[in-house]
Amino acid sequence: MKIGFVQIKPRLGDVEFNVKHAVDMLRRAYRREAEVIVLPELFNTGYLYTDKKEILKVAEEIPNGFTCRELMRASDEYSMCIVAGMAERCGKDIYNSAIVVSHGEFLGVYRKMHLFYLEKKVFKAGNLGFKVFDIGKAKVGVLICFDWIFPEAARILALKGAEIICHPANLVLPYAQTAMLARSIENRVYTITANRIGEEKRGNLCFKFTGLSQITSPDMKVLVRASKTREEVRVIEIDLKMARDKRVTELNDIFEDRRVDFYREILEKHILV
Repeated sequence: MKIGFVQIKPRLGDVEFNVKHAVDMLRRAYRREAEVIVLPELFNTGYLYTDKKEILKVAEEIPNGFTCRELMRASDEYSMCIVAGMAERCGKDIYNSAIVVSHGEFLGVYRKMHLFYLEKKVFKAGNLGFKVFDIGKAKVGVLICFDWIFPEAARILALKGAEIICHPANLVLPYAQTAMLARSIENRVYTITANRIGEEKRGNLCFKFTGLSQITSPDMKVLVRASKTREEVRVIEIDLKMARDKRVTELNDIFEDRRVDFYREILEKHILV
């Protein structure tokens, strides 16, 4: 199976340009026979919004908004599954969400569970749980950006059958690319982190995005990694058998060897002493 990512530099607030540009990049992935492609977090709007009223102007309903319709059309034309991060308007609430569309069909939406920094001022935390989507050849799960720091999120997706974890991101901290290697080996899954590049400035705030989009393997290897500064499309072929084999040795299976009877403490909200 061929999977990949698109690494781009969105224009803040210019939804029409960002979507058109992304579709052009998806065409390049299609020429490389990509079957699953991940776009960055908030790829269609840009990232640095400082209040809810501002982002309401660019947030869209899912699946009826412009962005979702255009990506559904592209997924049909290019015969691929697309996972893309966008701002979702649902009534008076705004979510940092990711849609999953495949071959012209809308499969579903994931709402970011763990909001990062100023996101807490403009978005509502996700409330749909962690979802796995069956796209035929594979089962994909979705995390968004800062979800990477919570190993429980990736584990739940893996336990639900995810073989590929799609990770739209707007990373500014330098840790996630390394951490996703751990998410891969501890769950024996592939991960696709689609990050963005460039920087956004608003007043005294400046966010510089780290690029380095990547794909990691169940045996903890970086299969492909983008640059820090260039827009790129990267596509590689993977063997899903690796993600379906949860054995580390002949006598060790990462799921069967779990001692869930001793994991109850992880459900406690406060620190245990």
